[in-house]
Amino acid sequence: MTSPPDLAPVTDGLFSSRFRLVTLGAIVLVFVAAFENLAVTTVMPVIAAELDGAELYAVAFAAPLAASVLGMVAAGIWCDRTGPRTPLVLAVGLFFAGLVVAGTAPVMELVVLGRLVQGLGSGGTTVALYVIVARVYPGALQPKVFGAFSAAWVLPALVGPFLAGVIGDTVGWRWVFLGVAALVVPAALMVAPAMRVLRGVPAGADARADADAVAETDARGYGDGGPRDGGLRDGGQAVGSEAPGRPVARILWAAGLALAVLVLSASTELEGAFVFVAATLGFVVALVALRPLTPPGTLRAGRGLPSVILAKLALAGGYFVAEIYLPYLFTAEHGLSPAAAGLSLTVSGVFWGGASLLQGRLGSRLSSRSSVRIGVAAVLLALAVVLVAAAFELPVWVAIAGWAISGTGMGLAYPRLSVLVLGHSEPERQGFNSAALNIADAAGPAMSIALGGILFQSVAGAGVSAGASSAISFAAVFALGLVLTACSWAISARMPRD
Repeated sequence: MTSPPDLAPVTDGLFSSRFRLVTLGAIVLVFVAAFENLAVTTVMPVIAAELDGAELYAVAFAAPLAASVLGMVAAGIWCDRTGPRTPLVLAVGLFFAGLVVAGTAPVMELVVLGRLVQGLGSGGTTVALYVIVARVYPGALQPKVFGAFSAAWVLPALVGPFLAGVIGDTVGWRWVFLGVAALVVPAALMVAPAMRVLRGVPAGADARADADAVAETDARGYGDGGPRDGGLRDGGQAVGSEAPGRPVARILWAAGLALAVLVLSASTELEGAFVFVAATLGFVVALVALRPLTPPGTLRAGRGLPSVILAKLALAGGYFVAEIYLPYLFTAEHGLSPAAAGLSLTVSGVFWGGASLLQGRLGSRLSSRSSVRIGVAAVLLALAVVLVAAAFELPVWVAIAGWAISGTGMGLAYPRLSVLVLGHSEPERQGFNSAALNIADAAGPAMSIALGGILFQSVAGAGVSAGASSAISFAAVFALGLVLTACSWAISARMPRD
């Protein structure tokens, strides 16, 4: 086990000449992924109507989520063996190709295929970027990097849906995909200098120290096997032992998890007992598949790194199951328009971004463990407010204000969960552990949203009056989110200290 990340002050900032290009490139990659995620949600009804693909509407959203799991695992294995350079290039290429396929698709089936390829690329890109953060930036800058990644979601949350609507109404929905594809290329080129330095550089502190060469690489044109290359190429073996498990077996487990996520997502579309049979099967398979894809002891909330992974899975599940039902509550129970109902998500996104930047500025003055526990407690408070507001039909502003608190909590917790994982990972396991963290971020919401949908439908059909049934259904979903977040807070007590 490595020591916690060095959070001592450093003289260079994220945008100093040493880190400028890789910081800008990484942030732009996160930004375009966030914009694509939010924009496609806006235009997908238009796509389904134009291509007569209503029956594939839900699959178009579940497909990239499921495929991202495979991308995360494959990228994690590859990063641990050769470093993040080649995995990132391939992942960005897949993301670009998926956008082009979806943007030029003449039928809905090809849109789904494009989304599958996008998912592979986005999952791999995320893991590769995490490993780059670990190997390029000193520990003191890592909270700021992840804070910047979180903040990169704020602008897309504010303008993404509106801009996507304008694009769809003017030049057509295809340019939502193709426009994002045009942004991916310059972003990847910005990261290229760091990729040259990382080629064959040993993992760990020496790689971060050698990040000084990023600026010189850009100026002198190194990266062609010159002085800093160490005689290794993309195919060279990275220093250190392999991550746990056989690569082929881990990829098969990832495929099983992806299939389980798809079954869980589709279970709410079934009827009668088939809903519970499919959900139970998907849930059990997902748990079984998670075990070899996460550090030993994760599902038992083992002390140290395993608890970090499980805490994120529970937190993500609790937060996102509530988030998708909150606008539904506002439109169905309070009569708000979709645009007005979306205000709650915008407010939460702004607070999320602000809190992410704040924890980055605090640095070592706020330990990562404390930041996570304070953040999870804030989300717990927010869910309690939303639950009470739904159960007792309080004014809509109460729930919106409460949900703003949740954004603050996520902004404090999410970046520092990433810092804890990287800081307590051996260099040769950074890829595996980064993949595990992001798999938890995908699997937690997928499972909780499916369970929430079943819970909502079951309560709604319980035989009580229509008004009471609706209020209780929403309250039941928010209670599920509250329970999961409470579990995350309890698990966080077992996380490692800085």
